[in-house]
Amino acid sequence: MAPKPLSEASRARRRVRVVAASCLLSPLAVLGLTLGSIDSAAERAGAAPRQTRPHTAAPAREPVLSTAVVAIAATGDITLGSTPELPPDGARSLFAGVERELRGELVLGNLETALTDTGITKCGAGSTNCFSFRAPPQYASRLQEAGFTMLNLANNHSFDYGATGQLRTVAALEEAQLRHTGRPGEIAYDEVGAVRVAVLGFAPYPWAQDLLDLDAAKRLVRRAAATADVVVVTMHIGAEGNAATHVPPGPERYAGEARGDSRAFAHAVVDAGADLVIGHGPHVLRGFEWYRERLVAYSLGNFSSHRNLALGGASGIGGILQVSLDGNGGWRAGRLVPLRLVGTGTPQVDSDGTAVEAVRALTRADFGAHAVRVDRDGVLGPPAG
Repeated sequence: MAPKPLSEASRARRRVRVVAASCLLSPLAVLGLTLGSIDSAAERAGAAPRQTRPHTAAPAREPVLSTAVVAIAATGDITLGSTPELPPDGARSLFAGVERELRGELVLGNLETALTDTGITKCGAGSTNCFSFRAPPQYASRLQEAGFTMLNLANNHSFDYGATGQLRTVAALEEAQLRHTGRPGEIAYDEVGAVRVAVLGFAPYPWAQDLLDLDAAKRLVRRAAATADVVVVTMHIGAEGNAATHVPPGPERYAGEARGDSRAFAHAVVDAGADLVIGHGPHVLRGFEWYRERLVAYSLGNFSSHRNLALGGASGIGGILQVSLDGNGGWRAGRLVPLRLVGTGTPQVDSDGTAVEAVRALTRADFGAHAVRVDRDGVLGPPAG
C-alpha cells in the first residue's frame, strides 16, 4: 500500500535522524527489556562497479523514548517442493512444528519458489545444474495460515518461471492477504499501531532491487527511512553451501554469478537508516554482527523444503530470528529459535540447539568485538562490555 503522510512528530523524528548527532541508549540500558512474542528465556536476558565498505556517517538517531514495541520474526530460505514433487498433503502440515514460533506483527520469510501453474522454466531442455522451483498458487494460503505476513521476492528463484510466474506469485500472495517486497524500487509498508514499518528486499538479479549497486540501495533505504519509523532490510546475498558458513571480507561469487559483498552491503544500508538487516541465500547459517547499535543476521539458513534442497551437514539446520524493536527502531530484545529440517525438509524446533551453537561459534569467529552476544538458549544481545 502507498505510505500515508507522516505526522509532524514523525517528520521531526526523521529530520533529527538526518541532521543531529547520534544519541543512543548504551547497550546496557536495553538489557532486561523484553520481547513480548518470545518465551521467558528472552525475558530473562532482558552488475555495478565493486565498492569498498562505505565510510559515510550513520543517520542520527534520537533517544529511544517510544513505549511502542514492534515484534518481528524472520526465516531463511523457503521452498515448498516443486511441481510435480509436492508435499503429500498440500503442504498443510509442512509448518506444523514451527507455527508457534512464527509470531509477531511482522513475520517475514524468503520465498524461493514461484507460486504459479504456468510460465516457462528458466532451465532449457537438456540443461544441467539448473534448478527451477514452482508450487501451486494456493500454497500462499499455507504460508498465511502458518503465520507469515510478508514474503521477500528478491532472490534467484522468484523468477524461475519468468515474468508470468512472478506476476502469478504476486497475485497469489495478495489473494492470501500477504504482503511482498523485493522487486525493483519496491518498499512494503505496514502499520503496527502508531508505528510505520518499511521492509525492503535486495538481491543481485535484474528482477530484484539490486544489491550490487550500493548507491541505489542507500537511496532507496533513505527514502524508506523518510516515511517510516522502523526500516527492515532483507538481503539475498553470498555464496552457497556447507563451505559458505563464514562471512568473508569483500565480494563473493557462486556458480559464475556476482553474489555481492555482504559486509559492505549490510553496513551501507544501516548507514542509510536500516534498523535491522536479515540475510539469506547461502542455505546455511552465518554469524550475527552488531553494527552501529543494529543487528545484522547474515544468513538464517534453510527454513523449509520438500525434496528440492540439499539438507546434509550445515544445510540441514536453520533458525527463526525473533526480534523486538521500539517504535524508533531501537533494540529491545531478540532470540534465535534453532531449527532442524527433518525428512524431506520439514522444519522442526531443535531441542538440542545445534543451530544456536553454530551461530555462536560463527559470530565469535567472524566479528570479534562486534559479535552479537548469543547465549546458549538463543537469547541475543549487544556485545558484552
